[in-house]
Amino acid sequence: MKVKIESSTTVKPAYDLSPRAPSDAYISLSAFDKVAYDSHIGVIYAYRPPPMPTATLKLGLQTVLAVYPEWAGRLGKNHRGEAAILLNDRGVRFVEASVSSRLDQTLTLLKPSPALLNLHPPLKGIDELLQVQVTRFACGSVVIGFTAHHSVADGQATSNFLVAWGKACRGLDIGPLPIRDRSSFFIPRDPPAVDFDHFTTEYTSRKIYEVEMARLSCIEPNDIVMQRVHFSVDFLVKLKARAGSADESRPRRYTTFVCLVAHLWRAITRARSLSSDDTTQLSLSVNGRSRMNNPRVLNQYFGNLVLWAVPKARVKDLLREPLPYAARLINDAITMVDGGYFQSFIDFAATKLRSDAEAADVIPTAAVDKPVVCPDLEVDSWLRIPFYDLDFGCGSPYVFMPTYLPNEGCILVLPSYVGDGSIDVFAPVFKDQLDAFRQNCYILD
Repeated sequence: MKVKIESSTTVKPAYDLSPRAPSDAYISLSAFDKVAYDSHIGVIYAYRPPPMPTATLKLGLQTVLAVYPEWAGRLGKNHRGEAAILLNDRGVRFVEASVSSRLDQTLTLLKPSPALLNLHPPLKGIDELLQVQVTRFACGSVVIGFTAHHSVADGQATSNFLVAWGKACRGLDIGPLPIRDRSSFFIPRDPPAVDFDHFTTEYTSRKIYEVEMARLSCIEPNDIVMQRVHFSVDFLVKLKARAGSADESRPRRYTTFVCLVAHLWRAITRARSLSSDDTTQLSLSVNGRSRMNNPRVLNQYFGNLVLWAVPKARVKDLLREPLPYAARLINDAITMVDGGYFQSFIDFAATKLRSDAEAADVIPTAAVDKPVVCPDLEVDSWLRIPFYDLDFGCGSPYVFMPTYLPNEGCILVLPSYVGDGSIDVFAPVFKDQLDAFRQNCYILD
């Protein structure tokens, strides 16, 4: 697949109906923004013909940027020297590209590969917080590659923006409008109460991180492949029945996500052939919007509001015990990350982190550039994010997927493009473990 770049322009907000944000204004990053991935995240949408006009996409983007001016800004510092989004309207990168072949001839969207990186702008070495690439194929199909800086917003907030962009392209009201105040929701208690160990969950020592990165420097990108695994509705039903069939003295029922992650945890651990005395842990993203109640944070909140649940197990226990054991560990860890946990993190960020950070030299544990997380796993769920609602006037996308990101052990779980309730998992694994992982994926033991 040879992608030809036709043009690259800058799209800025159109403040015809909304007052223009002052060029020197800013929005300070919240404690949750600062522990998010400090990088661009790339996603890809594919649409069937007839194609949407480029002029419509640009006009809709100009309209929605007036409501979400953060995306047209740049990362910088506020007047106190703290990390902030500068609302300077420098704009969004908009790339037009073409491919002379048919989309169904490339097979690019069926098997994750480095070719996906040609369908969106670069993820590194850029100033823009948002980039769009519209690639038109000979058959009339259109692929829209989208990159967004995670410090600006999490998956829920970014999806709300994208859906609003689609509404703007269709001439619809783009409401509900975003809640953009990043300060009033996250007030520390008086006195603050740090009830959990956030130093080892959301943050880690810079020295430990650098030692770990040095150890992994010998890993070659070609040693890792990104595998797409499809789990049918029938398999998921059987998996849920198995995961809740026996848990100590009484049966318990778990969500599909918990059951699937429990299964994946065991399957990947088995494929890795780890020592039985090793400890393995999961890092599971948890959305705070449904958990914070004082005050309640609505789904329209624009920014990051995610922390992590971290269940742990010895390898021999994880593989020796039946599936309900792993499901219980995961469910209990997620349950613990409740409103009280989020408030504890707010208090921690306002007190302990501010006073101890320089001496402790801590950094966020969310390090997207870490090539390998073995013996651990990092799991992000996109199951409840309405990415398939992005309609520019030609219908919903028939494929939505992440870009190619071969970071071993960093797993994405999302609704399958089949649209029948099945699930696709994107799992980067070592090449020499791929066959074992494939065999373990569909074994219900």
